[in-house]
Amino acid sequence: MPQDMPPAGGYDAVQYKRNLPPSAFKPKTLLAFGGLIMVYGWYHLFHGIREQRELAREKMWSRIHLIPALQAEEDRDLVRRHLADVQREKELLGDKAVKAYHSDRYVRPTFAVTPGKIIKD
Repeated sequence: MPQDMPPAGGYDAVQYKRNLPPSAFKPKTLLAFGGLIMVYGWYHLFHGIREQRELAREKMWSRIHLIPALQAEEDRDLVRRHLADVQREKELLGDKAVKAYHSDRYVRPTFAVTPGKIIKD
């Protein structure tokens, strides 16, 4: 029986490497893209913080400028309430002049604590 011999010219080369397509991005490219995205984010963060600070400053100054108008409105409301109280008092008590104090003279109340025992050396 004759022995099998290789064909003339030899066999074809055996493919032992994997034939995979290259990956999407190399690590350097991914690192560069990640760095660019982070720089972009930090840029917008700092500008956003600056914008918020400016808006807070503007809000504070607008409130400062509104204080006189708000105070005048509150004063008008207090006068209106006082006049309504006086009118209601007249309706309830009539024309009697009932005063809370016996005289119109105002005396500032004095509250003082005096020492009980004075020691002289």
